[in-house]
Amino acid sequence: MTEALTRRAEQANDTRAALVQAARSLFTQKGFHGTGTTEIARSAGVTRGALQHHFARKEDLFLAVFEKVQEDMAEAPSTETLDGDGKTWLRLKTDLNHFLDAATEPEVQRIILIDGPAVLGWAEWRRLEAHYGLGVIERGVLDGINAGLIRRQEALPLAHLILSIIDEAALMIANASDPSHARRNATFALDTLLSSLD
Repeated sequence: MTEALTRRAEQANDTRAALVQAARSLFTQKGFHGTGTTEIARSAGVTRGALQHHFARKEDLFLAVFEKVQEDMAEAPSTETLDGDGKTWLRLKTDLNHFLDAATEPEVQRIILIDGPAVLGWAEWRRLEAHYGLGVIERGVLDGINAGLIRRQEALPLAHLILSIIDEAALMIANASDPSHARRNATFALDTLLSSLD
């Protein structure tokens, strides 16, 4: 690749990153429907034409923001870094509680839990949630089964159910009038459910 092409590719990546960052901030503050594309372009320091070049629709930009927030959440230590013998299962239980903590943060509430299902549609939102969480949960469940911490069964159906429970708990927290109170109740309920698996 020539130097000019390399420079152009870097500029395109920088523009795209600036748009995602500007939209992320504005979507958190004002929501998807309360944020205009002109405002996003101005905040990113680019033209509206540049925005449309990278993202044909505002929904496409929202998806990029949604995925970036999910990726940032996944950068925390995960079950993938642990060995078996029940350690991965125990770490998963901690990670699930961290996800419920994240459900009290304005960015996660607005982008992942409130606007996510509305903008992306329920089916696509569920698909993305499974993409980012199901494999991690399944590995933790399988480790718990192999270590004798969970009754022997197929791991995938249980992983699906745990994902559904954690998503529903996060939605409950994000939409509660008192998220901190809802968070405490969700923690107690989640611990009760997970402790009944052995």
